[in-house]
Amino acid sequence: MDNLFLIIFLIFIGQTLGSLFGLTGKPKRTVLYGSLAFAASMMLGISFLQLIPEALKITSFYLVLLFLFLGITIMRVVDRTLPHINPELLKKEKPSIERSVAMLVVGMALHNVPEGLAIGVGFALRPELGIMIALGIAAQDVPENIAVIVPLYNLTKKRMKSFIITTATILFELIGFIFGYYVLKESSLSLLGASLTLAAGFMTYISIEELIPAAQIRKNLKVGLISIILGVACVLLTGLLG
Repeated sequence: MDNLFLIIFLIFIGQTLGSLFGLTGKPKRTVLYGSLAFAASMMLGISFLQLIPEALKITSFYLVLLFLFLGITIMRVVDRTLPHINPELLKKEKPSIERSVAMLVVGMALHNVPEGLAIGVGFALRPELGIMIALGIAAQDVPENIAVIVPLYNLTKKRMKSFIITTATILFELIGFIFGYYVLKESSLSLLGASLTLAAGFMTYISIEELIPAAQIRKNLKVGLISIILGVACVLLTGLLG
């Protein structure tokens, strides 16, 4: 039960902190770039050092390979279809009229579902794995929500309304978690392994397509490299402790 409360706390904390930071201050760019690189490193580490090895223990190699590419493909389609704002840090572009608040919220909310699913599937296999995934996603939610809430605030012109809208989308991540944990934990080992790999595909796409470009590692090489090393080290350390 304590692990479950910790998971729910982690689901809420990343996006909530990101929204608060985005509205109350302008964090240093190096801090934001570093946090994005750290989150990308941690999510890739979780995917390839934890999720995929766990999946290979309970399902076939070919099924793992298939669902890894399926997860990446699904996120590619979602990313191209929905009006999701990439976390280009503190870029205060004025959205066009067509990019309304309603469409922005839909994009944010539906991007949260796969993240919740990844946490739920990991938690269904091992609570420690679910907590590790939740930590990685919370780490990327902070800088991402800082970037998302800036144009949203430009649209609404109201701090409280913008904060409520962004934090309300967390419920979709919670829905993904509930489905991943309570539905898939009763499934066969092959389906659970496939779901783990699907989650790895989601996280791999988010890391490579969104987080790494936004971290601008080549322009901030020292901060980027340190953050990447720390991210991998955290995954390895938590794996050893688990």
